Amino acid sequence: MSNVKIPIGPQHPALKEPASFTITLNGEKILSMDVRLGYNHRGVEKACEERSFIQNIYLLERVCGICSHSHSTAYIQAVEECAGLEVPKRGLYIRTLIGELERVHSHFLWLGVAGHELGFDTLLMYSWRDRETVMDLLAEISGNRVNYAMNTVGGVRRDITPEQIKKVREGINFLEERTKYYVELATQESTLIARLAKVGYLSKEDAETLGAVGPTARASGVDRDVRRDDPYAAYSEVEFKVITDNHCDVFGRTVVRVLELMESYKIIRQLLDKLPDGPISIRAPRRIVAAEALSRYEAPRGEDVHYVKTNGTDKPERVKVRAPTLANLQAVASMLKNGYLADVPIVVAAIDPCFSCTDRMITIENLADESQKTIDWKTLRDYSLDWHKKRGLDLSKIEVKS
Repeated sequence: MSNVKIPIGPQHPALKEPASFTITLNGEKILSMDVRLGYNHRGVEKACEERSFIQNIYLLERVCGICSHSHSTAYIQAVEECAGLEVPKRGLYIRTLIGELERVHSHFLWLGVAGHELGFDTLLMYSWRDRETVMDLLAEISGNRVNYAMNTVGGVRRDITPEQIKKVREGINFLEERTKYYVELATQESTLIARLAKVGYLSKEDAETLGAVGPTARASGVDRDVRRDDPYAAYSEVEFKVITDNHCDVFGRTVVRVLELMESYKIIRQLLDKLPDGPISIRAPRRIVAAEALSRYEAPRGEDVHYVKTNGTDKPERVKVRAPTLANLQAVASMLKNGYLADVPIVVAAIDPCFSCTDRMITIENLADESQKTIDWKTLRDYSLDWHKKRGLDLSKIEVKS
C-alpha cells in the first residue's frame, strides 16, 4: 500500500485556532507528522517595544485568554527584577492565589475539551458547568472572568476582602467534591481508560530529549515543576505534591491534570490561611535602568518563559515569550508516530495547545542564495551577528562558539 499525505487544517473543527498538520499515512497508520505554524501571528513581541512597561501588561495578558495571568506574571517578574523591586508579601500571595484559580479554570476547560474530542459530551457539559464556579470566583476578586488585570509593576492592583475569602473557600469546597467524581471517572471508568491508554505514547527519555513541559512531561514520569524547583511569588511558603504518572500516554495526561486540581485546592487554602497583612504593591519607577532578566512561571500547560531587556527608558528594548505549547509541539510528532489517524484530535488536544501563544514569524531577506528555502544554524547565526553589528553592538569581546 502506497503512502498518503493528508493535510489537517489550518482551518478545521477540532481546533479553534489555525494550525496546519500534514500527516503521512500508510493505510490508517501514521508514519510521520509535520506542523506548520504562522497562521495566527500577531507581532506581540515587537509591539511591546513600542509600549510602556504598564501598557505591556495589558498587551501580554492577551497572548492567551486561558493563561492571561501566567503571561502577565512571567513578564512582570522579569520587569521587577530589572527594576530591583521587592513586592510586598500580601501582593505575592494574591498573585499566587489568582494563578492557582487560573490553573483550576484551565484544567476544567481542558477536561471538557478532551471529553468533546472523544465524543463524551456529557463530560464536557459537567466539567464546564463546574468551571463556571471558578470563573465566578475570579470575577468576584478581579472584576473579570478572563484577562483578570490583577498585576501591576510592584504588586497587584486589587486587594482581597474577608467576604471574598469566604466565597473562595466555599467555591473550593464545592469544586473539591466535584473533582473527586472526575478523579474516579479518570482512573476507574473502563471505556475512558480503554480509549486513552497507549494512545499518544511519549517515553520519559523522549519527553526530556524533546523538551516537553508541564502535565505533558509529568505524565511521562518527568518530575519537574517550576513552582517547586525554582519557586516564585508565594510558592516557597506553601506545601504541595508535584503530580507525576508513568503511563506516558493520553490517559496519564488526564490523570495528572485531575490530580493537580486537588493539589491546587490545597495550595489555595494555605494561601488564604497564611495571607499576611500589609500593602499589596509598592511604587515603581516609570523608567527602568538598563538590565535584563529571565522569568519562569509554571502555567497550567507547562513552563512559561519571558525574557525582558531594559535600557533606561520607559519601554523595554526586547521582550521574548516562550509559551509552553511551543515546547510541547516538538513531542506531538513523536506521540503520533505509529499511531492511528483517528487518534490525532485527542493526541493534539492532550498537550492543551494554544497556537495564539505559540505563533512566531521569521523573515530573512537578501540571502546570498535566494533559492535557499532552509536556513541552517550557521547561516542564521551569521545573519544575526551582522544585523546587530550594523546597529552598533560591539561583539568583539563576545566569544562565539561553533
